[in-house]
Amino acid sequence: MSTVAPVSEEFMYCCGAATQVLKLGSCKDLWREKSSNLLFLIIPDTDSKEIEDIFGLNGQIEHKLFFLKNNVPKDMKLVLIGHSIGCYIILELMKRTSELQVLKSVLLFPTIERMAQSPQGKFVTPVLCRLRYVVYISIYLLSFLPESIKASIAKFVLWGFKSVEKALVTASLNLFSVNCMANAMYMGSQEMVKVIDRDTSTIRQNLKKLIFYYGAIDNWCPVQYYEEMKNTFPDGDIRLCEKGIQHAFVLDSSKEMASMITDWLQDDLSSL
Repeated sequence: MSTVAPVSEEFMYCCGAATQVLKLGSCKDLWREKSSNLLFLIIPDTDSKEIEDIFGLNGQIEHKLFFLKNNVPKDMKLVLIGHSIGCYIILELMKRTSELQVLKSVLLFPTIERMAQSPQGKFVTPVLCRLRYVVYISIYLLSFLPESIKASIAKFVLWGFKSVEKALVTASLNLFSVNCMANAMYMGSQEMVKVIDRDTSTIRQNLKKLIFYYGAIDNWCPVQYYEEMKNTFPDGDIRLCEKGIQHAFVLDSSKEMASMITDWLQDDLSSL
């Protein structure tokens, strides 16, 4: 009976940035002769010099490219799974290098176009692009609160979700860090400015490798975007959620989403 390797955590420096890697098994196993020839890379996010503007949108794309080129064998087949802006990053990875052996890319709730024009984008763009320094001051003041009060605030904010795991509450405490919030809001501001036109050319060139999953109640990618994608690519694997899953599915529907993705990939994986 086969056993499943436990999830482990490792931090490595990639392009000058401390990079958290959650993994099943060891990265060293990828280079062994009898290693599996398939790797799942999940993105929520040649020269060894540091990438300029590492926490910007382009810097994050280059960061992922650098990680792949330096940590994954060239003949390794890849399944790329992205959520939200991670979908934009995946399309850019596929566009910028033909060396990647991509078997399939799963794009969940994809923010790949007109982010600032979306209902949520219209609300947050002024905050991200013009008022974020005000938010930094607020976060700085809140950072002095006791950890127990921070946890209570996090639980209150997450109260509307079906079932939030304790680990997510713990992770959300990072938002009380000025550095963490500053990096997130800085990249968010770039997303509002740079993610405008859908990369129709890259999608067309890789259409058979792509699965799109849009939300029916997603203020970042409204149903209009889904309908326009279906009209442009009638033969594409472009799906609309029928389960009421929210954009931030990682908060309360991660297991359900993982089960669905497993079903979608069965045929591709069985052919290996």
